[in-house]
Amino acid sequence: MASYKTQIISKLLNNTGLKGKLQTFPGKMVNTAICDEERGIQDKEGTEESILAMLGIIGTILNMVVIIFVYIYTTL
Repeated sequence: MASYKTQIISKLLNNTGLKGKLQTFPGKMVNTAICDEERGIQDKEGTEESILAMLGIIGTILNMVVIIFVYIYTTL
């Protein structure tokens, strides 16, 4: 199905003369019309996701430490 779509797109580009101006990547959609506001929102979401990932890792490590201490305390 994707190759059929790619063939149609390449035929359209050849007919319109845009073949040299546009690059198409099969199976991937690229939005090149992103304004500055949307970029700022995406950057903010990216930093939020990285902060949440770090908090998740820290929470997992602390949970493991608590489990180890509880295991040591209960076996003594």
